[in-house]
Amino acid sequence: METNMNKRGFGSDNNAGIHPDIIKEIISVNTGHVIGYGSDIYTERALGIFKEQFGSSTETFFVFTGTAANVLSLSGITRSWNSVITASTAHLEQDECGAPEKFTGCKVLTVDTPDGKITTDLLERHMHGFDFEHHSQPKVISVTQSTEMGTVYTAAEIRKIADFAHDRGMLLHMDGARITNAAVSLDLPFKAFTTDSGVDVLSFGGTKNGMMFGEAICFLKPGLSADFKYIRKQGMQLSSKMRFISAQYIAYFRNDLWKNCASHSNAMAGILEERLKQFTEISITQAVQSNGVFVIMPSEVAEKMRNHYFFYPWNEKRSEYRLMASWDTTEADIEDFIFLLKKELK
Repeated sequence: METNMNKRGFGSDNNAGIHPDIIKEIISVNTGHVIGYGSDIYTERALGIFKEQFGSSTETFFVFTGTAANVLSLSGITRSWNSVITASTAHLEQDECGAPEKFTGCKVLTVDTPDGKITTDLLERHMHGFDFEHHSQPKVISVTQSTEMGTVYTAAEIRKIADFAHDRGMLLHMDGARITNAAVSLDLPFKAFTTDSGVDVLSFGGTKNGMMFGEAICFLKPGLSADFKYIRKQGMQLSSKMRFISAQYIAYFRNDLWKNCASHSNAMAGILEERLKQFTEISITQAVQSNGVFVIMPSEVAEKMRNHYFFYPWNEKRSEYRLMASWDTTEADIEDFIFLLKKELK
């Protein structure tokens, strides 16, 4: 594959650069000395913003990566004899290199879903063995918002899963790597489909939406975070120069930068979807509700297109591919992609 990797592609929103406002904010705090490890005015301000967004009881801890946010947040609410239940497409199952099992000691159980969304009916198969010492104890249900398939849970759907979990003495975790795209799609404040819908722990991501690095673990239910500072330190995720993570979130929430970026990427995915509908050889496999478009196209055409624009295969057995829009995707990128696709389909 000869794709120019400096060219904007449709491979992943991780591949996009950093929003200029984020870079400016990092530079603005790069003055003088402040106390390290989060005891600085910028981190204090950023933590206050999370309380404003998710509720006054929210306890937030910054880490470097999304994997750390997911794995360490689960470490804080489980014991090694517990199990975590998630969709078979979830990052916990597919993209964390076994880190959840290694660091939590828990068993990860999955359910197959047609669209990446867990339902209570699908969860029932794992609801057994409670208080039976020979069986791993179900403790956490983990949902991804928006899902790895680009679909979005409604607030009511999340509340139903939360009630299902809480009725069984379990907790609900949300992988929010693309939570901003979901918020735009739902046209709801974050709190409405997290804290107010019964989510207990949230991994809040910004890297896929214009930030440089640094994710947030938000404990939304009081009493869950008591020992987490030790878990973060043992997990090698306590940043000494935390102001450079915190400053990004200050810029991210200022004037709804997060919303502008996510609105744009969602809109670009919508335009791409509409432009792809003109081709009878292409079929769209999932509802386009955030910034991902999943398509089936002839494999030989896909390989030729991947010489022009980088994107990932999703299910090679059925020639399904994932096309992701980013905060910096342009309509010109889409038009050029469509122009080349027309040529390759002839």
